[in-house]
Amino acid sequence: MMMTRRFFQLVWGLILYGFSMAMMLRANLGLDPWDVLHQGIAPVLGLSFGMTVNLVGLIVLLLWIPMRQRPGIGTVLNIVVIGTAVDLSLMILPTPLGYPERFFFLTAGIVLNGIAGGAYIGAGLGPGPRDGLMTGICGRTGWPVKIVRTAIELTVLATGWLLGGTVGVGTVLYAASIGWIVHHALPWFQLTPKAKDRTSVTATS
Repeated sequence: MMMTRRFFQLVWGLILYGFSMAMMLRANLGLDPWDVLHQGIAPVLGLSFGMTVNLVGLIVLLLWIPMRQRPGIGTVLNIVVIGTAVDLSLMILPTPLGYPERFFFLTAGIVLNGIAGGAYIGAGLGPGPRDGLMTGICGRTGWPVKIVRTAIELTVLATGWLLGGTVGVGTVLYAASIGWIVHHALPWFQLTPKAKDRTSVTATS
């Protein structure tokens, strides 16, 4: 019964995560670093935004191999579900016209993203590929999480921006608030003792 609950929570958390990303895309006021990268390279690859998210997730997962990281079912579903949910959500979400509507989409997207992150992390069935890359680098090098995470996110942000990804007030607002939101959402969804320890490595798909 507990495993079924964890799996269900994982799946709806990933779907909500993708939906929240679509809301931030529709707002067009700035994205989180990884999504700036996804948006920048999607036209280069000739793929939809969501399929780009999935492909990048797969590529990042392959980088786990030399670091001997072990994926869980949550890792695999992260690659498959989030990007697919983004594309499906973009098909049904309207495009907000004025700034009040756009700002509503942005703030609602960030809040839902934090709640979704708390849900899928709380299920405790494996980290996302991007989170695993960070923890893998930390494990292999001994460097602190704050240094590794900052370096990775600045790199993907700069690359995405150079390729045309959207950087703006949403990027700053996301960076400033997502950790706090996940921190307070996680206790509501924590189903494993170690889930809380992973709060500091989330906020990326």
